[in-house]
Amino acid sequence: MTGLELISQRFVDLVWGTPLVMLLLGGGCFFLILSRALPYRHLGHATAILLGRYETPEQPGELSHQQALAAALSNTMGLGNVAGVALAIVAGGPGAVFWMWMSAIIGIATKFFTCSLGVMYRGRDSLGQLQGGPMYVIREALPRSFYPLAVLFSLAGLIGTLPMFQANQLTALIGDAVFSGQPPGWAAPVTGLLLAIVVGSVIFGGLPRVARVAVAALPVMVLLYLAMTLWVVLTHLGDVPDVLLSIVREAFQPSAIGGGALGVMLIGVSRGAFSNEAGVGTEVMAHGAARTGEPIREGLLAALGPIIDTLVVCTCTALVILLAGDWQTPGNLSGITLTANAFRAEMGLPGLLALSFVALILSTTTMFTGWYYGAKCFGFLVGAEWQPYFRWFFIAAVIFGASVSIDVVFNLISGSYGLMAIPTMISTLVLAPRVMTAARDYFERFDFERFDNKP
Repeated sequence: MTGLELISQRFVDLVWGTPLVMLLLGGGCFFLILSRALPYRHLGHATAILLGRYETPEQPGELSHQQALAAALSNTMGLGNVAGVALAIVAGGPGAVFWMWMSAIIGIATKFFTCSLGVMYRGRDSLGQLQGGPMYVIREALPRSFYPLAVLFSLAGLIGTLPMFQANQLTALIGDAVFSGQPPGWAAPVTGLLLAIVVGSVIFGGLPRVARVAVAALPVMVLLYLAMTLWVVLTHLGDVPDVLLSIVREAFQPSAIGGGALGVMLIGVSRGAFSNEAGVGTEVMAHGAARTGEPIREGLLAALGPIIDTLVVCTCTALVILLAGDWQTPGNLSGITLTANAFRAEMGLPGLLALSFVALILSTTTMFTGWYYGAKCFGFLVGAEWQPYFRWFFIAAVIFGASVSIDVVFNLISGSYGLMAIPTMISTLVLAPRVMTAARDYFERFDFERFDNKP
């Protein structure tokens, strides 16, 4: 391990210690109990919102409900679902997947609260534009003494939303597919440059273009990925019960891998947060841009995110890796190369090419949304008039990320995500009673069942 890798590992270990995991899990349980499982009981209503039955184009904001969820999912459903799951399994074994599930189940309640607050407490940037996000929630709703938390979120967000992980893993996948795992030295920088051109062509069109691309691309990619997974599962149908049992068993009685039960929990929760971002606060910036005057409505819609992202897509990745069995093979397989190797073993070259296509779309849509998040953090810190310059820094990060070590990149991004979760969770815990007051008002005012069930 190089000096930089060692420093980055110590950084992520320090951030993702027991206190932060307890903050996320404990806070999520608190939200679940305080709300009396409200977001779980109203998933049908959330689906109706997603289908467009509550659009209010006259309200302030940039995105429709569907576009806001697509923008949020385009960041969560990136290579964290394909490569992040593989990293979790390599580090913590099958039991890490169980704790990813737990982080998602609890994350449903967390997202409801954080994203409701994102609309309740939108603020104006230095150009007078309405903005949402944990930094604005803290600034608008809490005393001045909490303001350093807004600064901490924005500083961590500048690093955590950079596209280096996506560029790195997509470059590795292309190298594996095109050059049989032995790409020449020029391949990484050239791939990074091409990715930078693609990313630049979208982000210079602003958030509406990012949202339109996400709405068009994500459903197709999810369906294709589900079909690929179903093929693998059907060919190993008799092994699926044993794999599911191993996930649960290893969560509480792990083997030497992962550092014991607590170590597996820490790995699973941190990778789960990297995947679904519940409690991290990035998704609050996307949902805070929705055209709505009903914060609870947007919070309920956001609660669908962990279900789609982690409980469905991440489970697909985990099943393929565990059924293929190569995660236990000694060697350097990790991240997306492990996932790619599993699909190639099960489906041959067509599987590898299909995964490459899915990863290309998922990683680029993640980078598009990551730019928006990073630009908002940058604008909060130095002024919105300087945000256009952040595009060039973001594009340079694509090129840089394509050539650096996966361990350094993942640790840097994961650690920054952990730092973002601290101000997000603290502010949400303080303001949670206000969300419940708004929720009671919302359900008293609306006969939503009539609209949910209309043809």
